[in-house]
Amino acid sequence: MNDCLFCKIVAGIIPSHKIFENDRVFAFLDIGPVSPGHTLVITKAHAENLAANTVEDACALMVAIHDLALKITQAVGAQGYNLGMNHGVAAGQDVLHTHLHIMPRQEGVAREFKKTHPSQEELAKVAEMIRVQLNSAN
Repeated sequence: MNDCLFCKIVAGIIPSHKIFENDRVFAFLDIGPVSPGHTLVITKAHAENLAANTVEDACALMVAIHDLALKITQAVGAQGYNLGMNHGVAAGQDVLHTHLHIMPRQEGVAREFKKTHPSQEELAKVAEMIRVQLNSAN
C-alpha cells in the first residue's frame, strides 16, 4: 500500500527502531509507548486487519509474539506484559495494517494505556537493550 504508514516502515522509507525482522514479520518500538519496550509486531504483507491476513501470516505473527514478548520483558526489567490488538476503526485501530502491541509492565506501576513521548535517543537505547537480549538467546 503506497500510503500505509507501516508498509513505509517495512520498506525503510520511514525510519523505525527495529528490533526484529523475518520474511513475514517486522517488529519495532512504538513511538508513543505506554511503557518502556512497547513494541509493535506487524505482518510485512499489507492487510488491514488480522481477518484479512493469510493464515500463514497470522500464524507467523503469533510465533513472533511468542518468541519476542518474554525477551522484551526481560530486556526492560518488567515482570509481565499486555498484548493488545484493535481490529477495525470501531475498535480503535489507528493504522489499518495488521499489528499487535506488546506492552511490558512493571509490578506496582499503574496499568495505564496513556502514550508517552520519549526522545529518539531514549527509544534507541531501549531498542538496543532488546536487541542484545534477543541476540543472547541465540
